[in-house]
Amino acid sequence: MDIIWAPWRGNYIKMGFFEKECIFCYFDNHRIEDIEPNFDNLILYRSTRSFIIMNKYPYINGHLMVVPYRHIDDLLLLDNHEKSDIFDMIQFSVEILKEVYNPHGFNIGINIGKVAGAGVDKHIHFHVVPRFNADHNFISTISNSRLINFSLRETYDDLLNVINKKEMRD
Repeated sequence: MDIIWAPWRGNYIKMGFFEKECIFCYFDNHRIEDIEPNFDNLILYRSTRSFIIMNKYPYINGHLMVVPYRHIDDLLLLDNHEKSDIFDMIQFSVEILKEVYNPHGFNIGINIGKVAGAGVDKHIHFHVVPRFNADHNFISTISNSRLINFSLRETYDDLLNVINKKEMRD
């Protein structure tokens, strides 16, 4: 087996096993709702009940997550206002990803619980992942690796630019 070094994932591993506070509730000891979106926290957009954040360890460029502010771990605990707001944010995520990357499709889903693959299992969140014809699925299959074409910074800036243009039109 080939070894691929990915030292930037060390913090993720440490946080996943040793983090005392939820990464979707706090950033640098501040409540997520109280901080402005910026590249450091990877938050792209916030609404009244949820926010859009980039995945720091994406499956592919543009891998976004929609997260409710309320710290819950069960889909059945979402109230009607949260469900509506979250779905609006999922649609908005698809809209901005289409404008930046023009993907051929999307994977949109939720992992509920550790056994379902949730990396953060105590705070429900929704993944929005752009997909492309002939994308690099085969690399994950044959070499247990992922190919990310653009830096997080470039991806953040491109997506934020589209969000800012849309806000100016509204």
